[in-house]
This record gives sequence, C-alpha cells and structure tokens, in this order.
Amino acid sequence: MKKAMFILNPSSGKEKAKDYAEQVERTLEEMGYSVDTRETQKAKDATEFAAEACEKEYDFVVAMGGDGTINEAVSGLAEQEHHPLFSLIPLGTVNDFARALNISLDPAEAIEALKTGSEKWVDIAKVGDHFFMNILALGQVAESTYEVTPEQKTKLGAFAYFIEGLKAITQDTEQYFEIEYDDGKFEGEAKLVLVALTNSVGGFEKLAPEALTDDGLLHLYIIKNAALPAFIRIAGNMLVGKLDNDPAVEVIKTTKVSIRTNEPLYCNIDGDEGCATPFVIEVLPRHIRALVPPDKD
Repeated sequence: MKKAMFILNPSSGKEKAKDYAEQVERTLEEMGYSVDTRETQKAKDATEFAAEACEKEYDFVVAMGGDGTINEAVSGLAEQEHHPLFSLIPLGTVNDFARALNISLDPAEAIEALKTGSEKWVDIAKVGDHFFMNILALGQVAESTYEVTPEQKTKLGAFAYFIEGLKAITQDTEQYFEIEYDDGKFEGEAKLVLVALTNSVGGFEKLAPEALTDDGLLHLYIIKNAALPAFIRIAGNMLVGKLDNDPAVEVIKTTKVSIRTNEPLYCNIDGDEGCATPFVIEVLPRHIRALVPPDKD
C-alpha cells in the first residue's frame, strides 16, 4: 500500500489545523494511501519529519500550516535521493507558495483538490544551509517584518507587513551592497534587495509577474535609495507588476547571486530570519515534485 506522511502545525490558521486534519486523513485514505500523521511541536520538526519521509521512501508528503511550516517541510525534502510527491494545505497569513502553485487558499477546497492534482517539478533555492521557495529579502524594510506581532497578523493579515515596511522606508538608512550575478555586478547603496522565485511575494501576486515556478531562474530586484515619494511610486509599480519599468529599480534574471555588505546584514527567508551576509544564493531547478491543480501553471 502507498504511504503518505501528513505533517501539520496544530497552532496554525488560528488553531484551525485540527479542524481540517480529519478531512486530510480521510482524503488521503480515499486516494489509496496509508496515512502517518505528524504534529509539529517546535521549530524544525516539519523538516525532520519530511527528511524521514524521504529516508523511508514515503510516496506522498502533505504539509498543512503557514509559510514557515511549509518552508520547513520543503527544506526536509531538499537534496534528498528519494523524491516523494509533495503538496500543501495553506493555513498561514500570506501563503505565497500556495498562491504561486495556484492551490486554493480555502483549506477545504485545497484538500479536495488533492484528488485531481497533477505532478509538476518546481524550483527552490539554497542559501547557506537554508532553502526557500518564494523570496529572500535584504534591507531595513525586510528586517521590519520581524516587528509584526502574531496579533497584527491575525487582525491585518498581509497588510501588517506592509505597515511595518512603510515605517522602515521612512527611516534614513543606507546599506552598501556588492552583488555579483551571472552576467555582471552591482556595487552601490540600496534600500532593499529581493531575490524572488515565484510571482507571489508577501501576498502580492504581481511583484515578479515573469517568475515561473519552474523557469530555473532567480529574479533579482535591487531597489536603490530613494525618498519616500519614490517608494510610494515603487509600491504602486509593485502592485501592478511593473517594477522593471521603475527608474529606481534594477531587475536581473540569474541562476546564482553572491551578496556582500559593508557590515553583516541578516536576510529574511520566506518570512523568517535567515543567515547573515556574505552569502551565495543558487537555484535548484525543478527540485521538488509537487502536486498542483490541473491545467494551471
């Protein structure tokens, strides 16, 4: 009999995860799987569970939770010899990876869609010992996301990140970057550096409109220092997917990028604090065997 591991974060989705757990287990059983359910209790549990699923050659891994739980699960699947099928049930504030894969943000619909999904190999990226599926960000604006409280997430959702980011933009902070990529180099000051893998970043699905989940590319955005009015313009262009037309933004496609700063700067990886500069980011093309809704990119 086929084996599925179901990883859930019981505290995610305003603690609604357990309400959907029975539906997930029933659906997987109807699909012909024996189900091994694992609940996370602490950081990195989902990574360890997913790695175990690879080691024991499970056929399918389903993770349910917010972006942090999904990132941990994908990290456990990364660079393994065995590649089980993977899907997710979104219960987070932003749910970027679900958006990028066109998975319904309604948990019940996402669970039901497991029955009709199709297989697609998708990209992830690696920086140091970390992996990510959506976005790496550097700069005062990126660090501001750590100020978002659980209460703000519950009340405001993704807009809470926008508010904290706007506060950071008004601060007069300068950061010097040396950024090397496939075809060149950038040296200078920037307010924010983004490295995107998918079109959905922070809940905004048009930030990187050309980014596909399987294009084998990192989409690099260098947002230079500018006054508040310019950042308001940049935010507008971000919302409509026209960052590449903004004079204060450099847009680069690459497979690898090296980033140095004049002093160590911690990055934000898929919404959580990552490693400090200097570091190298590289794409792992078509690395995760995902189950996605049919006839959707």
